[in-house]
Amino acid sequence: MGEAGMTAERSPASASASASAPAPVLEVAGLARSFGAVRAVNGVSFQVRQGEVVSVIGPNGSGKTTTLNLLGGLLTPDSGEIRLHGRRIERLPAERRAELGIARTFQNGRVFASLPVADNVYVGQYAKLKRTRPFPRLRHLPVLRWLPLLAELLLALVQPPTVRREQSEAAARTETQLARFGTRLLPRADHRAHTLSYANRRRTEIARALALEPTLLLLDEPTAGMNQTETAEVLDQLLDLKAEGQTIVLVEHKIDLVMTVSDRVIVMDEGQAIAAGTPAEVRDDERVVEAYLGRRRAQREEASR
Repeated sequence: MGEAGMTAERSPASASASASAPAPVLEVAGLARSFGAVRAVNGVSFQVRQGEVVSVIGPNGSGKTTTLNLLGGLLTPDSGEIRLHGRRIERLPAERRAELGIARTFQNGRVFASLPVADNVYVGQYAKLKRTRPFPRLRHLPVLRWLPLLAELLLALVQPPTVRREQSEAAARTETQLARFGTRLLPRADHRAHTLSYANRRRTEIARALALEPTLLLLDEPTAGMNQTETAEVLDQLLDLKAEGQTIVLVEHKIDLVMTVSDRVIVMDEGQAIAAGTPAEVRDDERVVEAYLGRRRAQREEASR
């Protein structure tokens, strides 16, 4: 097992297995972020390989969501490196990371309330559109970014065949992702998102992320607020994604789900990765037991005073 900023020791057998394993999709090295005097993430390092589901768990305030925000571009690290397929991305804005294939959901759930469900999912593909979004390089130059926006407006008005074809393909991908959630979303495709139940809003957000056909999918507590039946449905969908080879970094509090779907688990506490390994290895790690049970014991003692 490895701790923050350290590489786990490997046996010759495991080193040989690593040599034949797929190259990492994601590499994180020495990632750190502070808010004032609070060290929210402190020297976190890990890798995620193609098709892996890697879960990040830990007590509240341990740095899990901050880590996900650093990966997705919502926050910029104070130090450390993030590489996607070997390319450093830690200084790129979130929209550039989306163009490179990173999609995410949020802990508190974010949908466009006034848009229909289908449109919410459709917009998740915006970063991958090419015919509809001309001159992509200019979009990241402040002085010239108005040119591609103007060209995009003109194409939307004229609707040449290439644009119509791309929009048709995007609509088909939207329906595919809605169908993934069956009767939960597909019959509600034309309903405005504000009319959905909380669980269906979370499903819409996941479908929107998947519509990008991401290289790396970041999920922040996708079952938060769901009952046991709804959680079981999401677990089945995560297992389907895993079978399809989707690479996922998952932040989740529901340990049974984590242990079922994960290839590896990283445990964070007070901004550091205190343990990492297979679900079985992590479950029996004394540091993990102490991080969870020790803190709960202290909270109970404090409450009884």
